[in-house]
Amino acid sequence: MATKTKKKAPAGKKAPIKFKAEQLLAFYKEMLLIRRFEEKSGQLYGMGLIGGFCHLYIGQEAIIVGIQAALEDKDSVITAYRDHGHMLACGMSPNGVMAELTGRAAGYSKGKGGSMHMFSREKNFFGGHGIVGATAPLGTGLAFAHKYREDGGISTCYYGDGAANQGQVYEAYNMASLWKLPILYVIENNKYAMGTAQSRAAAGKLHERGNAYGIPSKEVNGMDVTEVYKEAKEAVEYIRAGNGPMILEMDTYRYRGHSMSDPAKYRTKDEVKNVRSESDAIEKLYNELLGSYSVDELKVIDKDIKNIVNEAAEFAQQSPEPEPSELWTDILL
Repeated sequence: MATKTKKKAPAGKKAPIKFKAEQLLAFYKEMLLIRRFEEKSGQLYGMGLIGGFCHLYIGQEAIIVGIQAALEDKDSVITAYRDHGHMLACGMSPNGVMAELTGRAAGYSKGKGGSMHMFSREKNFFGGHGIVGATAPLGTGLAFAHKYREDGGISTCYYGDGAANQGQVYEAYNMASLWKLPILYVIENNKYAMGTAQSRAAAGKLHERGNAYGIPSKEVNGMDVTEVYKEAKEAVEYIRAGNGPMILEMDTYRYRGHSMSDPAKYRTKDEVKNVRSESDAIEKLYNELLGSYSVDELKVIDKDIKNIVNEAAEFAQQSPEPEPSELWTDILL
């Protein structure tokens, strides 16, 4: 689904995108890798091998996979603390991500960032940030850098429905609109800001709040990777053409608690079960792929991905912890 606001969105009717079986399979593999990686992360956390906070992306995989497919290597990505899926979709190694989760020297932040704070300059992934709403001004800064350098890149900035209530988000909107900065704001609306339902904390449609700043926006079914890709592709083309920012609100759902320490008693088991059975993005694509691939072929893919994830977990556990001297590196005074 995609409903336009009164503000002008990317204009012109275009022919619908027809996906080849290979494209759909690529989406499926990416989403399944994120799902299996997050499941393994949950297991390692339960074993005490991952410390601190850990926020899983299970249920929301279609968003990052669909949007990343519409971006180019020169584009930058920034997100909040539910970030493992974003890292993998940006091309960061499962070994390096898992090593960071377990606090090992081979991790992307040398074992010092953990789940919430890792990045990869090579992949133009700028975090992983624990401050709610902070990605909006930081992502806007990245967009300013793209425009200043005239490198043709855009910034893609993710934040949740809870963060959408933070004042700094609207300060960022104002600046991005005034200066026509190349940024795509993505609201990952998974319906619960920690334990508070969006309906109890936010009036109106979140994406429509950009109207006050002249920013076009759309509401998108974030549980359908092909729909996400189509809307993201159109938005990216609009932004890259020099028209300034755009907002996409992704309707999605997280199956686990806010973090690994959250039992999620603020919603019923039936609610989660119904969403999984009726709207799961991976299951939907699996059923669609059965028209081109056999059950056995898809089982082999799942097995191969599980092996990749298991190898990442083994790599992480066998990697050394950082030397104490690392406490004094990467510090800006």
